[in-house]
Amino acid sequence: MMRRDLLKASLFADAAILFGKPGRGLAAEDQNQNAFPEATGLTKYIAQFVVNTKWDDIDSDVLALGKKSILDGFGLALAGSVAESGSISRKYIQTLGPCEGKSTIIGSSLKSAPRFAAFVNGVSIHADDFDDTQLAVSKDRVYGLLTHPTAPVLPPSFAIAELAKVSGRDFLLAYHLGVEVETKLAEASSPRHYEDGFHSTGTFGTLGSATACAKMHLLPLEKILNTYGIAAAEAGGLRENFGTMTKPFQAGHAAENGVVAVDLARLGWTAAGQILEAQRGFFHAYSRTYDPSAIMNKLGNPWSFANPGVSLKPYPSGSLTHPAMTALLRLIQKYNIAPSEVDKLDVGTNHYMPNALIHHKPLTGLQAKFSMEFCMSVLLLERKAVLNQFTDEYVRRPEVQDMIRRVNFYVDPIAEKAGFDKMTSLVTVHLKDGTTFKDQADFAKGSPADPMTFEEAAAKFRGCADYAKWPTAKTEKIIDFVRTLESAPDVGALSPLLSIDK
Repeated sequence: MMRRDLLKASLFADAAILFGKPGRGLAAEDQNQNAFPEATGLTKYIAQFVVNTKWDDIDSDVLALGKKSILDGFGLALAGSVAESGSISRKYIQTLGPCEGKSTIIGSSLKSAPRFAAFVNGVSIHADDFDDTQLAVSKDRVYGLLTHPTAPVLPPSFAIAELAKVSGRDFLLAYHLGVEVETKLAEASSPRHYEDGFHSTGTFGTLGSATACAKMHLLPLEKILNTYGIAAAEAGGLRENFGTMTKPFQAGHAAENGVVAVDLARLGWTAAGQILEAQRGFFHAYSRTYDPSAIMNKLGNPWSFANPGVSLKPYPSGSLTHPAMTALLRLIQKYNIAPSEVDKLDVGTNHYMPNALIHHKPLTGLQAKFSMEFCMSVLLLERKAVLNQFTDEYVRRPEVQDMIRRVNFYVDPIAEKAGFDKMTSLVTVHLKDGTTFKDQADFAKGSPADPMTFEEAAAKFRGCADYAKWPTAKTEKIIDFVRTLESAPDVGALSPLLSIDK
Protein backbone atom coordinates (compact mmCIF):
# COMPACT_ATOMS: atom_id res chain seq x y z
CA MET A 1 0.00 0.00 0.00
CA MET A 2 1.37 3.43 -0.96
CA ARG A 3 2.00 5.87 1.89
CA ARG A 4 -0.80 8.22 0.81
CA ASP A 5 -3.27 5.28 0.63
CA LEU A 6 -2.20 4.13 4.10
CA LEU A 7 -2.72 7.65 5.43
CA LYS A 8 -6.12 7.87 3.75
CA ALA A 9 -7.22 4.55 5.24
CA SER A 10 -6.03 5.65 8.68
CA LEU A 11 -7.92 8.92 8.45
CA PHE A 12 -11.12 7.16 7.42
CA ALA A 13 -10.72 4.63 10.23
CA ASP A 14 -10.29 7.44 12.77
CA ALA A 15 -13.34 9.19 11.35
CA ALA A 16 -15.37 6.00 11.60
CA ILE A 17 -14.43 5.63 15.27
CA LEU A 18 -15.33 9.23 16.03
CA PHE A 19 -18.37 9.68 13.82
CA GLY A 20 -19.32 6.39 12.20
CA LYS A 21 -22.36 4.25 12.88
CA PRO A 22 -21.98 0.69 14.18
CA GLY A 23 -21.35 -1.68 11.32
CA ARG A 24 -21.54 1.14 8.80
CA GLY A 25 -18.58 3.39 9.46
CA LEU A 26 -16.92 5.65 6.95
CA ALA A 27 -14.02 3.22 6.59
CA ALA A 28 -16.37 0.44 5.54
CA GLU A 29 -18.08 2.73 3.05
CA ASP A 30 -14.72 3.79 1.66
CA GLN A 31 -13.71 0.17 1.18
CA ASN A 32 -16.89 -0.37 -0.80
CA GLN A 33 -16.33 2.66 -2.99
CA ASN A 34 -15.35 0.48 -5.93
CA ALA A 35 -18.81 -1.10 -5.74
CA PHE A 36 -20.37 2.10 -7.06
CA PRO A 37 -22.41 0.87 -10.03
CA GLU A 38 -21.32 1.48 -13.59
CA ALA A 39 -24.22 3.02 -15.52
CA THR A 40 -22.72 4.71 -18.53
CA GLY A 41 -25.25 6.84 -20.35
CA LEU A 42 -27.75 7.18 -17.50
CA THR A 43 -28.03 10.97 -17.71
CA LYS A 44 -28.31 10.74 -21.49
CA TYR A 45 -31.07 8.14 -21.23
CA ILE A 46 -33.09 10.49 -19.01
CA ALA A 47 -32.52 13.44 -21.33
CA GLN A 48 -33.60 11.37 -24.35
CA PHE A 49 -36.75 10.35 -22.50
CA VAL A 50 -37.56 14.01 -21.93
CA VAL A 51 -36.92 14.90 -25.58
CA ASN A 52 -38.84 11.98 -27.06
CA THR A 53 -41.90 11.65 -24.80
CA LYS A 54 -45.12 12.98 -26.32
CA TRP A 55 -48.61 13.63 -25.01
CA ASP A 56 -49.94 10.35 -26.37
CA ASP A 57 -47.33 8.43 -24.35
CA ILE A 58 -49.10 9.20 -21.06
CA ASP A 59 -52.14 7.06 -20.18
CA SER A 60 -55.37 8.82 -19.27
CA ASP A 61 -55.40 7.33 -15.76
CA VAL A 62 -51.93 8.75 -15.11
CA LEU A 63 -53.07 12.16 -16.35
CA ALA A 64 -56.07 12.00 -14.02
CA LEU A 65 -53.82 11.28 -11.04
CA GLY A 66 -51.60 14.19 -12.01
CA LYS A 67 -54.53 16.59 -12.20
CA LYS A 68 -55.46 15.79 -8.60
CA SER A 69 -51.92 16.67 -7.48
CA ILE A 70 -51.95 19.84 -9.57
CA LEU A 71 -55.23 20.98 -8.00
CA ASP A 72 -53.82 20.07 -4.60
CA GLY A 73 -50.69 22.12 -5.33
CA PHE A 74 -52.60 25.24 -6.35
CA GLY A 75 -54.74 24.98 -3.23
CA LEU A 76 -51.70 24.68 -1.01
CA ALA A 77 -50.08 27.65 -2.74
CA LEU A 78 -53.12 29.70 -1.75
CA ALA A 79 -53.04 28.42 1.84
CA GLY A 80 -49.27 28.91 2.07
CA SER A 81 -49.51 32.45 0.77
CA VAL A 82 -50.95 33.54 4.14
CA ALA A 83 -48.19 31.81 6.11
CA GLU A 84 -45.46 34.00 7.57
CA SER A 85 -42.99 32.44 5.13
CA GLY A 86 -45.23 33.57 2.25
CA SER A 87 -45.20 37.16 3.42
CA ILE A 88 -41.43 37.15 3.93
CA SER A 89 -40.85 35.54 0.53
CA ARG A 90 -42.88 38.24 -1.21
CA LYS A 91 -41.04 40.98 0.68
CA TYR A 92 -37.75 39.37 -0.28
CA ILE A 93 -38.35 39.35 -4.03
CA GLN A 94 -39.52 42.97 -3.84
CA THR A 95 -36.11 43.94 -2.41
CA LEU A 96 -34.27 42.56 -5.43
CA GLY A 97 -34.77 45.68 -7.51
CA PRO A 98 -36.34 45.67 -10.95
CA CYS A 99 -37.60 42.15 -11.61
CA GLU A 100 -40.58 42.70 -13.84
CA GLY A 101 -42.26 39.66 -15.27
CA LYS A 102 -45.50 37.99 -16.21
CA SER A 103 -45.45 35.13 -13.72
CA THR A 104 -48.01 35.14 -10.90
CA ILE A 105 -47.13 35.13 -7.23
CA ILE A 106 -50.11 33.00 -6.20
CA GLY A 107 -52.39 34.55 -3.58
CA SER A 108 -51.19 38.09 -4.24
CA SER A 109 -51.38 40.87 -6.81
CA LEU A 110 -47.66 40.57 -7.57
CA LYS A 111 -46.02 39.41 -10.79
CA SER A 112 -42.36 38.58 -11.16
CA ALA A 113 -39.76 36.83 -13.28
CA PRO A 114 -40.35 33.06 -13.58
CA ARG A 115 -37.50 32.08 -11.26
CA PHE A 116 -38.80 34.28 -8.44
CA ALA A 117 -42.42 33.26 -8.95
CA ALA A 118 -41.34 29.60 -8.88
CA PHE A 119 -39.44 30.22 -5.65
CA VAL A 120 -42.26 31.96 -3.79
CA ASN A 121 -44.96 29.56 -5.02
CA GLY A 122 -42.79 26.55 -4.17
CA VAL A 123 -42.31 27.90 -0.65
CA SER A 124 -46.07 28.42 -0.34
CA ILE A 125 -46.99 24.92 -1.55
CA HIS A 126 -44.69 23.36 1.03
CA ALA A 127 -45.25 25.91 3.83
CA ASP A 128 -47.91 23.87 5.62
CA ASP A 129 -46.38 20.47 4.84
CA PHE A 130 -49.72 19.50 3.38
CA ASP A 131 -48.50 18.63 -0.13
CA ASP A 132 -48.32 15.29 -1.93
CA THR A 133 -45.69 12.67 -1.14
CA GLN A 134 -43.97 9.97 -3.17
CA LEU A 135 -44.34 6.37 -2.10
CA ALA A 136 -41.59 3.76 -2.07
CA VAL A 137 -41.27 0.30 -3.59
CA SER A 138 -38.28 -1.46 -2.04
CA LYS A 139 -38.35 -2.38 1.64
CA ASP A 140 -35.16 -0.43 2.30
CA ARG A 141 -36.63 2.70 0.68
CA VAL A 142 -38.53 4.57 3.35
CA TYR A 143 -42.20 5.17 2.57
CA GLY A 144 -43.06 8.84 2.65
CA LEU A 145 -39.40 9.84 2.92
CA LEU A 146 -38.56 10.04 -0.76
CA THR A 147 -39.79 13.40 -2.04
CA HIS A 148 -42.72 15.81 -2.28
CA PRO A 149 -43.07 15.70 -6.08
CA THR A 150 -45.38 18.62 -6.90
CA ALA A 151 -43.91 21.49 -4.88
CA PRO A 152 -40.68 21.72 -6.94
CA VAL A 153 -42.30 20.94 -10.33
CA LEU A 154 -45.66 22.72 -10.54
CA PRO A 155 -44.45 26.29 -9.77
CA PRO A 156 -41.79 26.51 -12.51
CA SER A 157 -44.09 24.81 -15.03
CA PHE A 158 -46.83 27.35 -14.33
CA ALA A 159 -44.44 30.31 -14.24
CA ILE A 160 -43.08 29.47 -17.70
CA ALA A 161 -46.53 28.70 -19.06
CA GLU A 162 -47.58 32.26 -18.23
CA LEU A 163 -44.91 33.69 -20.53
CA ALA A 164 -46.66 32.46 -23.67
CA LYS A 165 -49.85 30.74 -24.73
CA VAL A 166 -49.15 27.21 -23.49
CA SER A 167 -51.87 24.58 -23.88
CA GLY A 168 -53.09 22.39 -21.05
CA ARG A 169 -51.66 19.36 -22.83
CA ASP A 170 -48.15 20.83 -23.08
CA PHE A 171 -48.33 21.97 -19.47
CA LEU A 172 -49.45 18.53 -18.27
CA LEU A 173 -46.74 16.83 -20.32
CA ALA A 174 -43.96 18.94 -18.80
CA TYR A 175 -45.35 18.52 -15.28
CA HIS A 176 -45.60 14.74 -15.60
CA LEU A 177 -42.08 14.46 -16.99
CA GLY A 178 -40.73 16.52 -14.10
CA VAL A 179 -42.49 14.39 -11.50
CA GLU A 180 -41.46 11.16 -13.22
CA VAL A 181 -37.76 12.01 -13.31
CA GLU A 182 -37.81 13.37 -9.75
CA THR A 183 -39.49 10.31 -8.30
CA LYS A 184 -37.48 7.71 -10.20
CA LEU A 185 -34.21 9.34 -9.11
CA ALA A 186 -35.41 9.42 -5.51
CA GLU A 187 -36.43 5.77 -5.66
CA ALA A 188 -33.00 4.80 -7.00
CA SER A 189 -31.05 6.64 -4.33
CA SER A 190 -29.48 4.87 -1.39
CA PRO A 191 -31.45 5.34 1.87
CA ARG A 192 -28.24 6.96 3.16
CA HIS A 193 -29.21 10.11 1.24
CA TYR A 194 -32.19 10.81 3.48
CA GLU A 195 -30.99 9.05 6.62
CA ASP A 196 -27.80 11.10 6.82
CA GLY A 197 -29.58 14.43 6.50
CA PHE A 198 -30.40 15.43 2.93
CA HIS A 199 -33.89 16.80 2.27
CA SER A 200 -34.77 14.91 -0.89
CA THR A 201 -37.38 17.46 -2.00
CA GLY A 202 -34.58 19.99 -2.24
CA THR A 203 -32.17 17.66 -4.00
CA PHE A 204 -34.24 15.47 -6.34
CA GLY A 205 -36.84 18.23 -6.63
CA THR A 206 -34.22 20.41 -8.30
CA LEU A 207 -33.78 17.80 -11.04
CA GLY A 208 -37.55 17.42 -11.39
CA SER A 209 -37.91 21.16 -11.81
CA ALA A 210 -35.11 21.22 -14.37
CA THR A 211 -36.84 18.45 -16.33
CA ALA A 212 -40.19 20.25 -16.49
CA CYS A 213 -38.54 23.54 -17.47
CA ALA A 214 -36.48 21.84 -20.18
CA LYS A 215 -39.63 20.34 -21.71
CA MET A 216 -41.54 23.61 -21.46
CA HIS A 217 -38.76 25.24 -23.51
CA LEU A 218 -38.40 22.22 -25.84
CA LEU A 219 -34.65 22.05 -25.29
CA PRO A 220 -32.59 19.72 -27.50
CA LEU A 221 -30.66 16.81 -26.03
CA GLU A 222 -27.31 18.57 -25.55
CA LYS A 223 -28.85 21.50 -23.70
CA ILE A 224 -30.82 19.17 -21.44
CA LEU A 225 -27.58 17.42 -20.51
CA ASN A 226 -26.09 20.80 -19.62
CA THR A 227 -29.26 21.65 -17.69
CA TYR A 228 -28.86 18.54 -15.54
CA GLY A 229 -25.20 19.35 -14.91
CA ILE A 230 -26.12 22.85 -13.72
CA ALA A 231 -29.12 21.68 -11.70
CA ALA A 232 -27.11 19.00 -9.89
CA ALA A 233 -24.65 21.69 -8.83
CA GLU A 234 -27.55 23.72 -7.37
CA ALA A 235 -29.32 20.91 -5.51
CA GLY A 236 -29.43 21.06 -1.73
CA GLY A 237 -31.47 20.80 1.43
CA LEU A 238 -30.94 19.51 4.98
CA ARG A 239 -33.42 17.77 7.25
CA GLU A 240 -32.16 19.58 10.33
CA ASN A 241 -34.25 22.46 9.02
CA PHE A 242 -37.50 20.50 9.47
CA GLY A 243 -39.91 22.41 11.67
CA THR A 244 -38.61 25.78 10.48
CA MET A 245 -39.31 28.08 7.52
CA THR A 246 -36.23 26.70 5.81
CA LYS A 247 -37.90 23.38 5.04
CA PRO A 248 -40.33 25.06 2.59
CA PHE A 249 -37.46 27.30 1.47
CA GLN A 250 -35.70 24.16 0.25
CA ALA A 251 -38.74 23.19 -1.85
CA GLY A 252 -39.04 26.71 -3.26
CA HIS A 253 -35.33 26.85 -3.97
CA ALA A 254 -35.59 23.54 -5.87
CA ALA A 255 -38.42 25.01 -7.96
CA GLU A 256 -36.31 28.08 -8.73
CA ASN A 257 -33.19 26.04 -9.48
CA GLY A 258 -34.73 24.37 -12.52
CA VAL A 259 -35.63 27.72 -14.06
CA VAL A 260 -32.11 29.04 -13.54
CA ALA A 261 -30.47 25.89 -14.91
CA VAL A 262 -32.55 25.97 -18.10
CA ASP A 263 -32.12 29.72 -18.59
CA LEU A 264 -28.34 29.32 -18.40
CA ALA A 265 -28.30 26.27 -20.67
CA ARG A 266 -30.38 28.11 -23.27
CA LEU A 267 -27.73 30.86 -23.28
CA GLY A 268 -24.94 28.35 -23.90
CA TRP A 269 -23.75 27.56 -20.37
CA THR A 270 -21.96 24.22 -20.27
CA ALA A 271 -21.78 21.49 -17.63
CA ALA A 272 -20.84 17.83 -17.28
CA GLY A 273 -22.97 15.58 -19.46
CA GLN A 274 -22.83 12.53 -17.19
CA ILE A 275 -23.53 14.28 -13.92
CA LEU A 276 -25.78 11.62 -12.38
CA GLU A 277 -23.74 8.46 -12.87
CA ALA A 278 -20.16 9.79 -12.70
CA GLN A 279 -17.78 8.82 -9.89
CA ARG A 280 -17.58 12.49 -8.94
CA GLY A 281 -21.21 13.14 -9.78
CA PHE A 282 -24.56 13.51 -8.10
CA PHE A 283 -25.38 10.00 -6.90
CA HIS A 284 -21.91 9.25 -5.58
CA ALA A 285 -21.61 12.56 -3.76
CA TYR A 286 -25.14 12.64 -2.34
CA SER A 287 -25.87 8.95 -1.76
CA ARG A 288 -22.55 7.09 -2.02
CA THR A 289 -24.40 4.50 -4.09
CA TYR A 290 -27.70 3.96 -5.89
CA ASP A 291 -29.66 1.45 -7.98
CA PRO A 292 -29.49 2.41 -11.67
CA SER A 293 -31.94 -0.39 -12.54
CA ALA A 294 -34.65 1.68 -10.83
CA ILE A 295 -34.14 4.28 -13.58
CA MET A 296 -32.81 2.63 -16.75
CA ASN A 297 -35.73 1.59 -18.99
CA LYS A 298 -38.11 2.43 -16.15
CA LEU A 299 -39.06 6.02 -16.96
CA GLY A 300 -42.75 5.94 -17.86
CA ASN A 301 -42.64 2.16 -17.48
CA PRO A 302 -44.67 2.38 -15.32
CA TRP A 303 -45.23 6.03 -14.49
CA SER A 304 -44.65 6.64 -10.77
CA PHE A 305 -48.10 8.22 -10.52
CA ALA A 306 -49.55 4.82 -11.46
CA ASN A 307 -47.20 2.55 -9.51
CA PRO A 308 -46.29 2.78 -6.67
CA GLY A 309 -48.26 6.01 -6.65
CA VAL A 310 -48.29 9.45 -5.08
CA SER A 311 -50.19 10.18 -1.90
CA LEU A 312 -52.34 13.24 -1.18
CA LYS A 313 -52.24 14.31 2.44
CA PRO A 314 -55.36 14.29 4.61
CA TYR A 315 -53.71 16.37 7.37
CA PRO A 316 -51.31 19.37 7.34
CA SER A 317 -48.41 17.53 8.97
CA GLY A 318 -45.55 15.22 8.09
CA SER A 319 -46.90 12.21 6.18
CA LEU A 320 -45.41 9.79 8.68
CA THR A 321 -47.97 10.94 11.26
CA HIS A 322 -50.95 10.07 9.08
CA PRO A 323 -51.41 6.29 9.53
CA ALA A 324 -51.30 6.69 13.32
CA MET A 325 -53.75 9.58 13.06
CA THR A 326 -56.03 7.43 10.90
CA ALA A 327 -55.96 4.62 13.47
CA LEU A 328 -56.49 6.94 16.43
CA LEU A 329 -59.43 8.74 14.85
CA ARG A 330 -61.08 5.36 14.22
CA LEU A 331 -60.72 4.52 17.91
CA ILE A 332 -61.99 7.91 19.07
CA GLN A 333 -65.08 7.65 16.89
CA LYS A 334 -65.77 3.98 17.60
CA TYR A 335 -65.49 4.23 21.38
CA ASN A 336 -66.42 7.91 21.80
CA ILE A 337 -63.21 8.61 23.71
CA ALA A 338 -63.19 11.90 25.61
CA PRO A 339 -59.88 13.67 26.29
CA SER A 340 -60.55 13.73 30.04
CA GLU A 341 -60.63 9.91 30.04
CA VAL A 342 -57.15 9.45 28.55
CA ASP A 343 -54.30 8.49 30.85
CA LYS A 344 -51.69 7.65 28.20
CA LEU A 345 -51.35 7.02 24.48
CA ASP A 346 -48.70 4.71 22.98
CA VAL A 347 -47.65 5.07 19.33
CA GLY A 348 -45.20 2.50 17.97
CA THR A 349 -43.50 2.81 14.58
CA ASN A 350 -40.32 1.80 12.78
CA HIS A 351 -37.11 3.63 13.68
CA TYR A 352 -37.12 5.86 10.60
CA MET A 353 -40.24 7.68 11.70
CA PRO A 354 -38.87 9.25 14.90
CA ASN A 355 -35.83 10.14 12.82
CA ALA A 356 -38.09 12.45 10.79
CA LEU A 357 -40.68 13.40 13.41
CA ILE A 358 -38.06 15.06 15.55
CA HIS A 359 -40.06 17.47 17.71
CA HIS A 360 -41.28 15.65 20.80
CA LYS A 361 -42.06 18.79 22.83
CA PRO A 362 -43.18 21.25 20.16
CA LEU A 363 -43.74 24.91 20.97
CA THR A 364 -44.44 26.27 17.48
CA GLY A 365 -46.86 25.45 14.71
CA LEU A 366 -44.01 24.45 12.40
CA GLN A 367 -42.51 22.10 14.97
CA ALA A 368 -45.96 20.59 15.54
CA LYS A 369 -46.05 19.42 11.92
CA PHE A 370 -43.13 17.11 12.75
CA SER A 371 -44.40 15.97 16.11
CA MET A 372 -46.28 12.69 16.46
CA GLU A 373 -47.10 13.75 20.01
CA PHE A 374 -48.88 16.92 18.89
CA CYS A 375 -50.76 15.26 16.03
CA MET A 376 -52.12 12.60 18.37
CA SER A 377 -52.99 15.20 20.99
CA VAL A 378 -54.97 17.44 18.66
CA LEU A 379 -57.14 14.52 17.56
CA LEU A 380 -57.78 13.50 21.14
CA LEU A 381 -58.76 17.06 22.03
CA GLU A 382 -60.82 18.03 18.97
CA ARG A 383 -61.27 14.98 16.72
CA LYS A 384 -59.79 16.89 13.80
CA ALA A 385 -56.44 18.27 12.57
CA VAL A 386 -56.76 21.32 10.34
CA LEU A 387 -54.61 24.24 9.26
CA ASN A 388 -55.65 26.72 11.93
CA GLN A 389 -54.60 24.33 14.71
CA PHE A 390 -50.97 24.31 13.58
CA THR A 391 -50.17 27.73 15.03
CA ASP A 392 -47.83 28.81 17.80
CA GLU A 393 -50.74 29.98 19.93
CA TYR A 394 -52.64 26.70 19.64
CA VAL A 395 -49.60 24.51 20.27
CA ARG A 396 -48.80 26.41 23.49
CA ARG A 397 -52.27 26.04 25.00
CA PRO A 398 -52.00 24.39 28.45
CA GLU A 399 -54.43 21.61 27.56
CA VAL A 400 -52.45 20.83 24.40
CA GLN A 401 -49.12 20.73 26.21
CA ASP A 402 -50.66 18.54 28.91
CA MET A 403 -51.93 16.03 26.34
CA ILE A 404 -48.57 16.02 24.53
CA ARG A 405 -46.94 14.83 27.75
CA ARG A 406 -49.27 11.82 27.80
CA VAL A 407 -48.13 10.54 24.38
CA ASN A 408 -45.41 7.88 24.29
CA PHE A 409 -43.83 7.72 20.82
CA TYR A 410 -41.48 4.73 20.53
CA VAL A 411 -39.92 2.21 18.13
CA ASP A 412 -41.96 -1.00 18.02
CA PRO A 413 -40.44 -4.31 16.83
CA ILE A 414 -43.65 -5.24 15.00
CA ALA A 415 -43.53 -2.03 12.96
CA GLU A 416 -39.79 -2.44 12.42
CA LYS A 417 -40.27 -5.96 11.05
CA ALA A 418 -43.10 -4.88 8.72
CA GLY A 419 -40.63 -3.16 6.38
CA PHE A 420 -39.93 0.45 5.58
CA ASP A 421 -42.00 0.56 2.40
CA LYS A 422 -45.04 1.16 4.60
CA MET A 423 -45.73 3.30 7.65
CA THR A 424 -46.94 0.67 10.08
CA SER A 425 -48.21 2.44 13.20
CA LEU A 426 -49.55 0.74 16.32
CA VAL A 427 -51.81 2.84 18.54
CA THR A 428 -52.87 1.97 22.08
CA VAL A 429 -55.11 4.28 24.13
CA HIS A 430 -54.94 3.76 27.91
CA LEU A 431 -57.93 5.17 29.80
CA LYS A 432 -57.77 6.23 33.45
CA ASP A 433 -60.14 3.40 34.43
CA GLY A 434 -57.69 0.79 33.08
CA THR A 435 -59.46 0.16 29.77
CA THR A 436 -57.25 -0.05 26.65
CA PHE A 437 -58.15 0.29 22.98
CA LYS A 438 -55.82 -0.74 20.13
CA ASP A 439 -55.65 -0.20 16.39
CA GLN A 440 -53.04 -0.35 13.64
CA ALA A 441 -52.60 1.24 10.22
CA ASP A 442 -50.02 0.93 7.45
CA PHE A 443 -51.40 3.68 5.21
CA ALA A 444 -53.63 6.72 5.47
CA LYS A 445 -56.46 8.26 3.47
CA GLY A 446 -55.07 9.73 0.24
CA SER A 447 -52.59 6.92 -0.38
CA PRO A 448 -53.08 4.57 -3.35
CA ALA A 449 -54.39 2.02 -0.86
CA ASP A 450 -57.21 4.45 0.03
CA PRO A 451 -57.06 7.19 -2.64
CA MET A 452 -58.88 10.48 -2.73
CA THR A 453 -61.29 10.96 -5.61
CA PHE A 454 -61.09 14.17 -7.62
CA GLU A 455 -64.09 15.42 -5.65
CA GLU A 456 -62.32 14.69 -2.36
CA ALA A 457 -59.24 16.50 -3.63
CA ALA A 458 -61.52 19.38 -4.61
CA ALA A 459 -62.96 19.44 -1.08
CA LYS A 460 -59.43 19.72 0.30
CA PHE A 461 -58.74 22.50 -2.22
CA ARG A 462 -61.83 24.38 -1.00
CA GLY A 463 -60.57 24.10 2.58
CA CYS A 464 -57.20 25.55 1.61
CA ALA A 465 -58.80 28.36 -0.39
CA ASP A 466 -61.16 29.15 2.47
CA TYR A 467 -58.18 29.27 4.86
CA ALA A 468 -56.67 31.91 2.54
CA LYS A 469 -60.06 33.72 2.44
CA TRP A 470 -60.14 33.23 -1.33
CA PRO A 471 -63.29 34.28 -3.22
CA THR A 472 -65.66 31.33 -3.67
CA ALA A 473 -66.31 32.18 -7.33
CA LYS A 474 -62.60 31.98 -8.15
CA THR A 475 -62.23 28.80 -6.10
CA GLU A 476 -64.90 26.98 -8.11
CA LYS A 477 -63.53 28.21 -11.45
CA ILE A 478 -60.05 26.90 -10.58
CA ILE A 479 -61.50 23.47 -9.74
CA ASP A 480 -63.45 23.36 -13.01
CA PHE A 481 -60.41 24.51 -15.00
CA VAL A 482 -58.10 21.83 -13.60
CA ARG A 483 -60.78 19.15 -13.99
CA THR A 484 -60.59 19.61 -17.80
CA LEU A 485 -57.03 20.95 -17.96
CA GLU A 486 -56.09 18.89 -21.02
CA SER A 487 -58.64 20.79 -23.12
CA ALA A 488 -57.43 24.27 -22.11
CA PRO A 489 -55.95 26.28 -24.99
CA ASP A 490 -54.05 28.58 -22.62
CA VAL A 491 -53.00 27.70 -19.04
CA GLY A 492 -52.48 31.42 -18.48
CA ALA A 493 -56.25 31.71 -18.02
CA LEU A 494 -55.63 30.47 -14.48
CA SER A 495 -53.50 33.51 -13.62
CA PRO A 496 -56.31 35.96 -12.70
CA LEU A 497 -58.08 33.20 -10.76
CA LEU A 498 -54.99 32.71 -8.58
CA SER A 499 -54.28 36.43 -8.17
CA ILE A 500 -55.70 39.28 -6.11
CA ASP A 501 -57.28 41.86 -8.38
CA LYS A 502 -55.44 45.18 -8.34
